[in-house]
Amino acid sequence: MTSLGARAEFPALEQKINGHSLVYLDSAATALKPKAVIEAISHFYAYEAANVHRGAHALGDSATEKFEDVRASVARLIQAKDATEIVFTKGTTESINLVVQSWGRRFLRAGDVVILTEMEHHANIVPWQNLADEIGFHIRWIPVTDAGELDLQAYQNQLDEKVKMVSLTFASNSLGTVNEVEKFISAAKSMGAKTLIDAAQVMTIRNVDVQKLNCDFLAFSAHKLYGPFGVGVLYGRGEILSEMPPYQCGGAMIAEVTKEKTTFLLPPQLFEAGTPNISGVIAFGHAIQFIRDISAEKISKHEQELTARLLEKLKEFSFVRVIGDSPSRVNIVSFVVDRVHPSDIGQLLNQQGVAVRTGHHCTQPLMKRFGVTGTVRVSLGVYNNEGDIEELIRALKKAWEILV
Repeated sequence: MTSLGARAEFPALEQKINGHSLVYLDSAATALKPKAVIEAISHFYAYEAANVHRGAHALGDSATEKFEDVRASVARLIQAKDATEIVFTKGTTESINLVVQSWGRRFLRAGDVVILTEMEHHANIVPWQNLADEIGFHIRWIPVTDAGELDLQAYQNQLDEKVKMVSLTFASNSLGTVNEVEKFISAAKSMGAKTLIDAAQVMTIRNVDVQKLNCDFLAFSAHKLYGPFGVGVLYGRGEILSEMPPYQCGGAMIAEVTKEKTTFLLPPQLFEAGTPNISGVIAFGHAIQFIRDISAEKISKHEQELTARLLEKLKEFSFVRVIGDSPSRVNIVSFVVDRVHPSDIGQLLNQQGVAVRTGHHCTQPLMKRFGVTGTVRVSLGVYNNEGDIEELIRALKKAWEILV
């Protein structure tokens, strides 16, 4: 089994939880932060704390240069045509809301259709529902099979000229299923619909190329890529961004303001009103470099091997049922335990130093589809190893013995 030798870069793993060494298995919620990211934030506040784009001094110039360098780095990461197609937000949730409120409010009309899937995170459901209530467009749903995969044929049967947007996740944050988004995008394009991809769960293990995908929008968060909280990315195809109105208004996105009228800057500044999370964006650049230094291919191989090992070990427990068994999955495994609430399992694992996520994972329609209220979710990262899997299995066995 591969070893990435990355554990020493994560100070969080040095601590004890309830007397046990921390076993962190919640990377799908947020990844731990390597030293380079932590130090970048500290260094900025100690020596470079200035606003971007408007300064007339060295600190402002330095902050602006580093901030825009990261924009260019993100563009290279996802193979965007130009850095102007990269908008910085607070996270995937704000990126999706930006598309809904800016693109959706301008281009959707009563009677139009937006297609979502049963496995979407609430952040890719609720904004569309709110706007649908206001405007009067309809939402259609791509069903999920018993294996935890999207039903491509059912989706194709739903496509017609009324469909204006198809918005779906690249990989389920609850099941780990990796969707064949290329096929969904291609089918949408054939009907003239736009596409939005939630890529939050795939960016560390996939070389995402937005030009090959041919998507119109793509969103992800820095904190799931070993970066800081409060930083997200919205990729938007340049010609589409140029047709969209501002999402918020304020400083840094205006060309001229008079009493009679305001004119605006072009994207991406058009969508970045106010002071951004400058330290977070700069630190995100270090997280991107951290991933590049290891390589997405090595990370994917490492996590796939650990995931396979975890699934193999869970099969030894007759009281455990894994939800979803798609052969194409990321570093996520969700399961339920017979006659035991997921939160009870999570609390007992925590007492043994094992950190997992429990609940509905902001995917209540998906939980309803599988007839459960929630699951125990294990998600892996570059710092995990086979020993972590063994500790989880040991702790899970002990929790079962205590509860049943």
